Amino acid sequence: MEDRDNHAEAARSSRALTFWGLLALVMGNLIGSGIYLLPATLAPLGANATLGWVVTIAGAMTLSFVFARLAAAIPRAGGPYAYADAAFGPVIGFATAWSYWTLVWAGNGAVAVAVVSALSLAFPALAPHAAIAAVALVWLAVLVNIRGVDLAVKLQMTTMVIKLVPLAAVVLLAGWLLLTRGAAVSHEVAVPLTVTGTAGAAALTFWGFLGVESATVPADRVADARRTVPRATLIGTVAVGAIYLIVSSAITALMPRATVAASPAPIAAFLGLGFGDGVAQLVALFAAISALGTLNGFVLLQGEVPRAMAQGGVFPRWFARETAQGTPARAHVVAGLLVTAVTLANFTRGMGDLFAFVASVSLAAGMLAYLASALAAVKLLRDDPAARVVGVIAAVFVGWLSYGLGAEANGWALVLLLAGVPVYLAIRRGGASAR
Repeated sequence: MEDRDNHAEAARSSRALTFWGLLALVMGNLIGSGIYLLPATLAPLGANATLGWVVTIAGAMTLSFVFARLAAAIPRAGGPYAYADAAFGPVIGFATAWSYWTLVWAGNGAVAVAVVSALSLAFPALAPHAAIAAVALVWLAVLVNIRGVDLAVKLQMTTMVIKLVPLAAVVLLAGWLLLTRGAAVSHEVAVPLTVTGTAGAAALTFWGFLGVESATVPADRVADARRTVPRATLIGTVAVGAIYLIVSSAITALMPRATVAASPAPIAAFLGLGFGDGVAQLVALFAAISALGTLNGFVLLQGEVPRAMAQGGVFPRWFARETAQGTPARAHVVAGLLVTAVTLANFTRGMGDLFAFVASVSLAAGMLAYLASALAAVKLLRDDPAARVVGVIAAVFVGWLSYGLGAEANGWALVLLLAGVPVYLAIRRGGASAR
């Protein structure tokens, strides 16, 4: 057994994540389905949507800053779990890890549905079988990640490059339209800016920033983690925030709101202005690849979190065992089964309802992890006044988001969190086995 563990450790060391691989993980996890779907949802809010993006980007940057500083001070695997455990002990550490793990695997169901939703525009026959197709994609990503972290990172980097193509096309087309039409772009009655409108937009847009902590989770697999993890976290978040703001603002400003709101694929509709209506199916494929890359990145995390918990002694040691490729296959399989159960249990919902339900529940379940990380920065980084101030701001931001998610999502999240209590009690009683 010791030889097997040593072999896994050697395999992991030989596949240390580089800055570029980590940056692809951060940006790939952030840029998923949201940017392709949110412009339609945000269109009725007018300028409130742009201001909402600004608020959300600012909030995401506070979290990014917190994770960057914590990663430099505590370069341990597990991300939010590692920081909560160091600051508040094993009980809060377990609750935080369970919260974050729930966010990851439950959210993967929503991301998988988003992949199928995009593919169904090009292949309508998939729509009636959305849940089954989503589950199949989850298991494909699980198999890739079990095969090896290096393969998962290569897939992440490839999809990262591909998913930027249509977004770059939006930016170029917007620039061309402004240069050639100028004042002739659509003029509509402005939507008044309101606190309620901005808050509603911000609540919607935060889905696009889940994953700011991605680089911190596999920290023990990263070369020069104290320097690499903070850089990838901050640079990735800033870059994605800029992309989101430019793309969303371009579509909001240069297309009639009614057209955007009624479109199932607003980016495709926008690109159709310059490249013809036939671009819709092509953009749908890009959207599917984008969401698939996000799914791959978060599946990597859904195995890494329980591995770190098990190594920290707050989860059964069974989850810490690795394959010869250095991957936590057992953790991946269990998480895959949980995603399958949540997705198939709600198969009667329509594709849009299924995505919204799973996304909101997973987001609510993960708020504790973000809150604990922000408060951990306040407690642990006593020699870093800036980080402590930003940590307080980030904690308030997370509390506001949690309130905005509503009673249903928070109720389901509480059920999922309470499901972890028997696991923790079993571990405390010595019921966990290393077999």
